[in-house]
Amino acid sequence: MTTTGRRRLAALAVVVTVVWSGASVTAHADDPPGSTSSSPPPAIDANSPELMLPDGATLAPAKVLDIKQIVEEEGGEQRREDTNVDVTFALQAEVLFPKNSAKLSPAATARIRAIAGEVRTQGSGKVRVFGFTDNLGTYEHGLKLSKERAVAVQQVLARELDPGTSYEIRGYSEDYPIADNRTEEGRKKNRRVEVSFPRTAPPPAAAP
Repeated sequence: MTTTGRRRLAALAVVVTVVWSGASVTAHADDPPGSTSSSPPPAIDANSPELMLPDGATLAPAKVLDIKQIVEEEGGEQRREDTNVDVTFALQAEVLFPKNSAKLSPAATARIRAIAGEVRTQGSGKVRVFGFTDNLGTYEHGLKLSKERAVAVQQVLARELDPGTSYEIRGYSEDYPIADNRTEEGRKKNRRVEVSFPRTAPPPAAAP
């Protein structure tokens, strides 16, 4: 303790690594819904009076922060998000289904099988499959289509995974957009199916 009766409070900087390949993508803090920030981290003055504890004060218990790592294919057809607790794959509807359809395209099965392989690697016994649409058309139609698409993806996963795997399947229509529905680029990102499951292995190492 110094002569002023105050103790220095050390600053802990947590680095959140966001990784992507190809074109620039946006990392979201919550899913769903998401929020973004492109601001640089604030500078920390170690001599600031705000970083002092008064006499008798104690620090709060340590807390593990959830760090998210995001990898997105060029073009955004598929995105993978890793946190300390789960893994989420988001597949754009265009790579899975014809327009306004819940019938899987020939190329869709290979992508879904690859996700099933990651579920097996993690040893997860519970999988969530959520469907989303953009804001075109009626909300009720979006609910029906997003649920049908989630079911179609789940059926492929069920053929690949252990019969004891449990599933949570939902359709959210236009709720929880991850991009701006005022542009076609944004609507394309919002039309998606997300597959998420608890992780048991450490997150993959970040690329340099």
